[in-house]
Amino acid sequence: MSRNDLERTGARASQEAPPEVLQGLNFVAPTELVDLPSKGSYPEGHPLHGKDTIEIRYMTAKDEDILTNQSLLKKGVAIERFLKNVILDKNINTDHLYIGDRNAILIAARISGYGASYETKVNCPHCGVVNRINFDLTEPQITESRIDENYNMVLEDGNYFVTTPLSKLKIGLRILTGKDENYLTKRLTDKKTKDLANVTEQFRLMIMSVQGDTTRKTIDYYVENMPTQDSTYLRAAYTMINPSVKIVEHFECSSCAYEQELEVPFGADFFWPNR
Repeated sequence: MSRNDLERTGARASQEAPPEVLQGLNFVAPTELVDLPSKGSYPEGHPLHGKDTIEIRYMTAKDEDILTNQSLLKKGVAIERFLKNVILDKNINTDHLYIGDRNAILIAARISGYGASYETKVNCPHCGVVNRINFDLTEPQITESRIDENYNMVLEDGNYFVTTPLSKLKIGLRILTGKDENYLTKRLTDKKTKDLANVTEQFRLMIMSVQGDTTRKTIDYYVENMPTQDSTYLRAAYTMINPSVKIVEHFECSSCAYEQELEVPFGADFFWPNR
């Protein structure tokens, strides 16, 4: 829902008075409330604990400057700066936002700036021919966290615990955040770490305790020696507790007729698909 309440949002605009010729015009960017896939399932003390929406400002030309800044893009922090810029509540640390919530904000922000149609180029996974595809951003697939008793899953004091099928250990899981995503992305793009076992890195981030032991040594040992049955079980359990949002469109190659469901990746190219 959008609104343009000058009295409330004026503090977010420039502190300088507009030139006299523009006095009669309203240049305060409107805001909107974005539904959070997490429904506020953050730990107590987090600014979004118990809240199912977050207020953001519509995109402006300054936001475009951030998304096209080559220095920020090279460092991989353009999206982070952009999120900090559009979120009204400056008490919210974007590093600590769940990935699904961050993506919901990015979708809403892009719609506010460029509309609900996202057209981009993709290479056919089968023949490699470049195709154009159009995604409708108004139809996101939202998955909320859920507790499945069949997975021996419980929620205690805001934390998720799962008992693994083979080792019978009680594993504490946490939902990955923007900081975790940026860390994993950096590893994948770094020549020194891109070929290392990034699956185990994800588990090191997801697992917060083993049988109540939260020490790094214990978690690392378990991850490195985890039976495959346990890892498969934990991945499925994490999918259930992880709130997510994605945009999916059916793709059919214009050259070879190959068909597949394609998902929009969320990054700087989401705003500049043809850059």
